[in-house]
Amino acid sequence: MNDVPGLTHVRADGSAHMVDVSAKAVTARSASASGRVLLAPGAVAALRAGTLAKGDALAVARVAGIAAVKRTPELIPLAHPIAVHGVEVDLDIVADGVAITATVRTADRTGIEMEALTAVAVTALTVIDMTKAVDRHGRITDIRVTAKSGGRSGDWSDS
Repeated sequence: MNDVPGLTHVRADGSAHMVDVSAKAVTARSASASGRVLLAPGAVAALRAGTLAKGDALAVARVAGIAAVKRTPELIPLAHPIAVHGVEVDLDIVADGVAITATVRTADRTGIEMEALTAVAVTALTVIDMTKAVDRHGRITDIRVTAKSGGRSGDWSDS
């Protein structure tokens, strides 16, 4: 039971708990998230040219993001294990770095926003790891949920 209005994972005494979703209906749900990795011009050039010593940074980062989605409940203590039915991770090299978007889909009893955010975060961390030899100052920024659909609260998008 939610004892603090608006905070479903906090009881009136301030203690955290996992929300019981067993009575909720299984519905199709999706969530999208985005973020950026800001890089120096030399790192952007190396990504475009495919000359990084570690190999294809974007391919490795994409796979890392997909793998991370499946581990979300291990990383975020109150996240429910959710059957993941689809994951798309896209990376675009832009003038100041890499733009990342992820969309995750399920048919389950609770939302999948944490999984979309985890995909973007781990993808971004992997870009940093793959480029750190040419840019020690890479910066992850602007990670956020950009859209969701399904469930009791309905559809939402920031566009």
